[in-house]
Amino acid sequence: MTFGYIFLFLLFIYLTILAVIYYSQRSLMYHPSENNYLDENQLNHKVEKIKIPSDDELNSWYYKKNENFKTLLFFHGNAGSLENRIYKLNDLSKLDLNYLIIAYRGFSGNKGSPSEQGLYKDARAAKYWLNLNNISDQNIIVYGESLGTAVAIDLAKDHKFAGVILESPFTSMLKLSRKYYPWVPTGLLLKDKYETDKKINKVFSPILILHGRKDNIVPFEMGEDLFKKANKPKYSYFIDNDDHMMDFNEALVNSINKFVKSLN
Repeated sequence: MTFGYIFLFLLFIYLTILAVIYYSQRSLMYHPSENNYLDENQLNHKVEKIKIPSDDELNSWYYKKNENFKTLLFFHGNAGSLENRIYKLNDLSKLDLNYLIIAYRGFSGNKGSPSEQGLYKDARAAKYWLNLNNISDQNIIVYGESLGTAVAIDLAKDHKFAGVILESPFTSMLKLSRKYYPWVPTGLLLKDKYETDKKINKVFSPILILHGRKDNIVPFEMGEDLFKKANKPKYSYFIDNDDHMMDFNEALVNSINKFVKSLN
């Protein structure tokens, strides 16, 4: 076999792999049935299970502790269900906060398939539901977890909220994909780019960024870069020993609580 035939054969294999990645990329990005978090616990407080209308109805939990408290609008990451966040919600429920956590399309039994624009639409639907229930943007704190940080920033660039909290954020899916697939021309193939680094300077709400320096999924430098680009007032909780699944310990919760109190 000549060099030319070998080259064409390898090129064919390479293009075939790219085609498979292109057509399966959303199944590589979104994992509704996978739990990357802690074992499921029981809620230590009572929530109202509601349906929020988007393109289809979104399974969501609403916790109203006190109508005078601000409401946390929680956007989860790319894997798992609402139940996988119970350990976080149990701690958040102890603060002077109400919260609404939604499951995106295709997650937690919802119809549809996740996509960047679809998740943005679900986020807007959640905000609108809160507004219809007499909760103004000025009384909403948007919270994003991992992939949810991109959803939170996209929403916050168009609205002035009480605050924004980003847990383990990334600058863009385009840059993150190059870390895992350096041999793939992701700039040409990637459908869902989530370019948070191009949007964060359009956010004029107070921001708190939480990130562990040992994050083995999203490089800590991405969170640090977003913090540098964010407008003031901005605050950080950067911790040496945490990885991507941050330890929801007393120090982290106190950091959130301090931020929430500063907004009142």
